[in-house]
Amino acid sequence: MTSASSDKKISSKFIYFFGSFGGILFGYDIGVMTGALPFLQVDWPSIPPDSFAAGAATSSVMFGAIFGGALAGQLADRLGRRRMILISALVFVVGSILSGVSPYNGLVFLICARIILGLAVGAASALVPAYMSEMAPARLRGSLSGINQTMIVSGMLISYVVDFLLKDLPTSWGWRLMLALAAVPALILFLGVLNLPESPRYLVRRGLIPQARRVLGYIRRPEDIDAEIADIQRTAEIEEQAAEKTSWSSLFNSKYRYLVIAGVGVAAFQQFQGANAIFYYIPQIVGKAGNSAATDALFWPIINGIILVVGSLVYIAIAEKFNRRTLLTVGGTVMGLSFLLPSLIHAVMPTAPGMLIVVFLCIYVAFYSFTWAPLTWVLVGEVFPLAIRGRASGLASSFNWIGSFAVGLLFPVMAKAMPQAAVFAIFGVICILGVLFVRFRVPETRGHTLEEIEAQGTSHAKKAGV
Repeated sequence: MTSASSDKKISSKFIYFFGSFGGILFGYDIGVMTGALPFLQVDWPSIPPDSFAAGAATSSVMFGAIFGGALAGQLADRLGRRRMILISALVFVVGSILSGVSPYNGLVFLICARIILGLAVGAASALVPAYMSEMAPARLRGSLSGINQTMIVSGMLISYVVDFLLKDLPTSWGWRLMLALAAVPALILFLGVLNLPESPRYLVRRGLIPQARRVLGYIRRPEDIDAEIADIQRTAEIEEQAAEKTSWSSLFNSKYRYLVIAGVGVAAFQQFQGANAIFYYIPQIVGKAGNSAATDALFWPIINGIILVVGSLVYIAIAEKFNRRTLLTVGGTVMGLSFLLPSLIHAVMPTAPGMLIVVFLCIYVAFYSFTWAPLTWVLVGEVFPLAIRGRASGLASSFNWIGSFAVGLLFPVMAKAMPQAAVFAIFGVICILGVLFVRFRVPETRGHTLEEIEAQGTSHAKKAGV
């Protein structure tokens, strides 16, 4: 049985909406601690501002996500995409409620609860794109990839709005409710996915051809179904043969090394460039820049959230009009300058307003939102050859989450040890290094077949003499 309503016609819009709805949860839990942390620090003396404890409470979700993505990818091949999304939604509910009922000064309890939540966040980051790509026709995959990004940043914006609306509650109640309310979209996702069909790709691999044919009937023209079933079967056979011939060591042989370094490098740079330092700590950043309390700066996350949503829509409009490397280069350059210029301005003009840095951070977010944020995963999906795609994509995802965890954990410590402008200048240098990496180590993938991209990697390996 493919779903609770497998005998009924299911709207393709319903499938695509709830198929991507996991992005809302992903985004909500990335953003909610932004507003909750300032109140948590007021309520719990065990989490002082600009401390390792603050970083640990914030970044524990990313630590869990490192393992959640890898685990979900493995289990989805055994249990199915739909069932794993349902399980992830339940884990979201449990982790959210546990976070909200953490005992007073129970930092270890809160960290453990958020690690559990991180397992679901990592699972959503792996399962949602996989499910969407397997359900969507080829002509819609690029647009639906943009919709997934829009869902994620919309979840972040929703969390920022919720934090703002709850800021006037008693301190000990406000942050708890902010964290616990993540259970609401998780329940909506669970109920929606109960009525979703299983991925036809998973069904074909399990030999359930009639069920796969029924699911494709919801989202394809009748004349296209037989050809797609045959195509899925051919691809499955190729992947099985590739799995028998490749191992983890295959990622580093001369044939694939160039492309693996390109994809994993872009995924790592996306996080080490410091975007999440803004998303997690913007109230503290604004408070320090304007000499005010972080709890009074919760409107700034909403501004950044709006910028992110608008940027994701801009990306959908321009995605196929510009080369991947061009957008990454332009975005990374402006992002780097947005981090470096405040430090240079303050060096020349020590009396420059402290809030100047916040203006430049908004410029950073704007360019990040339609370049590195969505394009990283588009490029990762295109650059890896079929024979190593599963392992290489998993490695790229792991490095991405490690970067997110490191930035979330270390930013408060760095902000305590040096001026904010200096901290962001370090991230600015990393942005420029990312641009150089793209220019010299990353092939262009727009408009190229997977075979052409793989040929570029082989050509590079020969030129390098490896």
